[in-house]
Amino acid sequence: MKTAPALAAALALSAAAVLGAAAPASPASSASPAADPLERFHRQPLAWSPCQEPQLAGAECTALTVPLDYREPRGRTLSLAVSRIRSADPAKRRGILQTNPGGPGERGLDMPAALREQLAPGTAAAYDLVGMDPRGVGAGGPNCGLTRGTWLRSTGTGQAGFEQAWRLAKADADACWSKYPDLLPHLTTRNTARDVDVLRAALGEQRTSFFGQSYGAMLGAVYAQLFPRRVDRLVLDSALDPARYGIGVFQDMGGANERALDDFAAWAAPRDAAHHLGATPAAVRSTVECLVRRAEAAPIAVDGYRLDGALLPVLLAVFQSDDRDSAEYADALRQLLDAADGRPVQAGPALHQLLTMLLAPGPEAGAGLSSTVAIVCDDVAMPRSAAWYRDAVEHSRATEPVFGPVYNGPVPCASWRGAPLEPPVEVRNTVPALQLHATGDTHAPYQGALALHTRLPGSRLVTVPGRVHTLTLNGYSPCANAAVDTYLSTGALPAADTVC
Repeated sequence: MKTAPALAAALALSAAAVLGAAAPASPASSASPAADPLERFHRQPLAWSPCQEPQLAGAECTALTVPLDYREPRGRTLSLAVSRIRSADPAKRRGILQTNPGGPGERGLDMPAALREQLAPGTAAAYDLVGMDPRGVGAGGPNCGLTRGTWLRSTGTGQAGFEQAWRLAKADADACWSKYPDLLPHLTTRNTARDVDVLRAALGEQRTSFFGQSYGAMLGAVYAQLFPRRVDRLVLDSALDPARYGIGVFQDMGGANERALDDFAAWAAPRDAAHHLGATPAAVRSTVECLVRRAEAAPIAVDGYRLDGALLPVLLAVFQSDDRDSAEYADALRQLLDAADGRPVQAGPALHQLLTMLLAPGPEAGAGLSSTVAIVCDDVAMPRSAAWYRDAVEHSRATEPVFGPVYNGPVPCASWRGAPLEPPVEVRNTVPALQLHATGDTHAPYQGALALHTRLPGSRLVTVPGRVHTLTLNGYSPCANAAVDTYLSTGALPAADTVC
């Protein structure tokens, strides 16, 4: 089972910054190199050496220096880790293909190797594949001391659960802000897009291709908005809708997960003899809802962990994010039901992995959560009233009884001490792009892909029926991968939007 982070979730120059227009804040639009305040960053030498981390074998690494605050490029700087796998066929090399795996908050150094494995050899050989740990991620990220694997949690059915969720979200915000008040305001998607362009220039390239998935695809769309003339080929796999980024994306995930639960119930009902979850879809859903209520009343003891009603729905959301894992999902539910009944249970590998991720995360998980909190809260303001979240939770219960209290509940951004320094980038341009999206995506709901597609009229959308988040790197759709290979190798987008 691929346990994608349960947060996948969820995270301006003027509208004149479209293809062919001059973008006021863009280094690309400077009148001359001498007038470019970022010249020292654009012309910096990069010292490459073999990467030291075992998973990066075969890649070379370097450090990129960027301004902490692009409004003050002579001020403090950040050092960002960069990896590269050189083109295997220099004679046919097209250029660079920068990558981002998503999050926000995921490290990006191993993304080139993962992408090379999925692309056709000839396509991969045409590019230097480049990865980067974005600002706020990896060695240079804020270590706020957070000890949980996710900020998401259900508020449950009572006032005590809501108050606990509010306290924990506020504690996460306070832990980060009190330690890094000077760093945090600058860990934004807009600044990361600027970093992508600094890397392009430091590599000596006039243009860059870009492959992003999930939040990384939204980053690619933002980059295209800020630097339209610098885009070569752009692949957006499972993008978020930038206009919904923030609390809107979280709320959209509630409905998407309820639909996924219905789809799973329809799958499980004919298999009741094997899993004993219910002989009808309604019975399966009732089994799941009852299990959540039982966990809220008394935590379920399994594999040395105590899973309560706050985190059980989060675990379910991760389990049902890929319809290829339905049998594992059913087995895990059966194990949790047996444990709730007091029977001795040995959790299967997938369930054990998720329990560990949520209830006993290591330092790396806490650091990743710190980065996610910082980036999302710096990017976009969210409601700050506890009453707003309480009302949103109650309003969601009728149609989203399991996941509404998760995706409408309090978030750390509600208690963030600072306001975003810049408004979110309004994405609306004609840069050509290849969009890929699955109809049942629970982390980046499909309606967001459709909305982004209308904002990018130069794009083509490849739709894949099914429930999965991100398509290219997990082998879910050979059809989608073929579209990526064709586009990156020839530059030809599909003649029209396509359904695989």
